[in-house]
Amino acid sequence: MWIKLLDAFLRHLFRKGELRLTFPDGTKETYGDGGSPSVAVSLKEDSLPWRIIMSPDLAVGEAYTDGTLTIEDDDLYGFLSLAVSNIAAQGQPWFRKPLVVLRHLGRHLQQFNPASRSRSNVAHHYDLSGELYDLFLDEDRQYSCGYFADPNMTLEEAQIAKKQHIARKLMIEPGMRVLDIGCGWGGMGLTLARDFGADVVGVTLSEEQHAMANQRAEAAGLADKAQFKLMDYRDVQGTFDRIVSVGMFEHVGVPHYNEYFRTVRRLLKDDGVALIHTIGRCAPPSTTSPWIAKYIFPGGYVPSLSEATKAIEYQDFHTTDIEIWRLHYAETLRHWYNRFMENIDKAEALYDARFCRMWRYYLIACETTFRFNKQVVFQFQLSPKQDVVPLTRDYLYPQAAKEVRHAAE
Repeated sequence: MWIKLLDAFLRHLFRKGELRLTFPDGTKETYGDGGSPSVAVSLKEDSLPWRIIMSPDLAVGEAYTDGTLTIEDDDLYGFLSLAVSNIAAQGQPWFRKPLVVLRHLGRHLQQFNPASRSRSNVAHHYDLSGELYDLFLDEDRQYSCGYFADPNMTLEEAQIAKKQHIARKLMIEPGMRVLDIGCGWGGMGLTLARDFGADVVGVTLSEEQHAMANQRAEAAGLADKAQFKLMDYRDVQGTFDRIVSVGMFEHVGVPHYNEYFRTVRRLLKDDGVALIHTIGRCAPPSTTSPWIAKYIFPGGYVPSLSEATKAIEYQDFHTTDIEIWRLHYAETLRHWYNRFMENIDKAEALYDARFCRMWRYYLIACETTFRFNKQVVFQFQLSPKQDVVPLTRDYLYPQAAKEVRHAAE
């Protein structure tokens, strides 16, 4: 029965490209229109057909990681490109929709993230060996989307461009007090302190990030300008001229969206500006991949635009700008993957071969989701006052605006 159901599922799903599948009993079937990409996959375990029907993301990710799903020539990129593009086009068959509804009903419980659970979730991913992140991130350890203003940029250049773009949106002046919610290893905070003269307070729940951020501040002679604290954003006190948060909102959880923006409003001065940078989905509210939730980002969730803006609307904010970055994260992830593969022997020495398969799956699955499905990056610029931010984006790149004015004269 399960093989027949899986066969029906795959015939519904794969309309473009070609999937050549060998079932656990040795039966072979082909799905799709015979086009490109063409990928051959073998299922090596009898339980996989029913596990894939019940939870495709979880079962396929686990099976690849464990080696019970194999791909000809280990073409993981081809397989996930084929799968993600077809999933985006076809959606779920009727017999899986009740399971999807049940997952959706349970998402608030999965994303319930009080401070204690948030701390545990953060440690699961960000307190891995610091040496691991050195293998694939840029020199500043920016673990978020780069800004490829030029497609030929290096990863380092794209991450510098990202930080500069955000700093321009914040309109920081020397001496301004800035809060960095989810400060990572301190790169953004140190940039704002060093290059823009800000007094920065960064907060994180990761012990590894907290220690390294403060070490970096000391080494750069910026300890008096950039201080990083091990604490939950909800416990921060005082007021700030600017608030920035890059790649942290994905860990807040839908049940806490109102609390998050209420906290941002409480901490932001009446003439202040906040910039919230987050992965987002250009689709209705959904759920987190069970594989991602179990192995990579427990408690994480990518918000739809409607979910985030609904929470913003309940606070005393003017939404002064919403910018959407398309494909920038796909390019970032491609750089990370290439660097990881260049250093895969070092990664295996740190962990093991199974971990390397899991990390490969994670990086490629994320890239193909940004490249072939409706996943993007949102930047929300917020202020309690309507006229704090200029009325056009010309202030971000004044030289370009000046050239346009000259051309019109």
